[in-house]
Amino acid sequence: MTDNLDRIRDHYRATGLTERLKTVLAVFGPEEQRLKPEQLATLDQFHTRGLAATAELANLAAITAGMSVLDVGSGVGGPARFLVATYGCDVVGIDLSEPFVEAARYLTARTGQDGKVSFETGSALALPFEDGRFDAVLLQHVAMNIADRPLLYREIRRVLRPGAKFATFDVVLNGGDPLYPVPWAKTSGESFLLTAADTCEAIEAAGFGTLVRRDDTAAAKAWFTELRASGPPPSPNLGVVMGPDFAQSTFNLGRNLMEGRLGILTAVFEAIPAKS
Repeated sequence: MTDNLDRIRDHYRATGLTERLKTVLAVFGPEEQRLKPEQLATLDQFHTRGLAATAELANLAAITAGMSVLDVGSGVGGPARFLVATYGCDVVGIDLSEPFVEAARYLTARTGQDGKVSFETGSALALPFEDGRFDAVLLQHVAMNIADRPLLYREIRRVLRPGAKFATFDVVLNGGDPLYPVPWAKTSGESFLLTAADTCEAIEAAGFGTLVRRDDTAAAKAWFTELRASGPPPSPNLGVVMGPDFAQSTFNLGRNLMEGRLGILTAVFEAIPAKS
């Protein structure tokens, strides 16, 4: 398991990321100028369909003001900042990549949201939180990097109170071998895909009941078609975060979806109370 974590950590190394962000964000004004979260939406939503997918998932999970929410695999913090700005909830983000966490803290300071959202470096397989702490957990385009799915979902169940929601939006195996590189993996050595059925089965086995299960592959295909038709992405974009290979890996993800190799699963589960 340590070898797998090291490979994933290396994939998201993003050396010098905060300094790159400071440079590209100069287009919005001086360093001391506060940014609006929506100004960052083209570079801080590291998943298919971007901000629209985050908004849909939060709505399905019934996020409300006052809730305590955990964003597992929080990247540079875009979804967490969106949740705080939209719902007024308290959010903690956790990510394996130290540069991502440093960048998330920097961007959150630029948007003035420090008091409502925080970020920690850590593994999704050993969440550094007490049992039953959270009212909801979000997981977006993260599980594809994790081989030990039973442990992942048990950890998520552990930190949720009974009756709390677990909402996931992830890439799943559909048919055939994926083409690499993709945004989460340069080779199959960093990729641990399951089918939608196997994913849901593993989550239910960890102590969850299914509330919503939706195949969003068609919506993802439409999004990629629109991206290709619109020409080069606006600046700043996720290439700042993931480097020069991001364009090719994103193209491959779109191709994998179009060719039926991969699919997109949106699902929400409820934490079942433990039997006494």
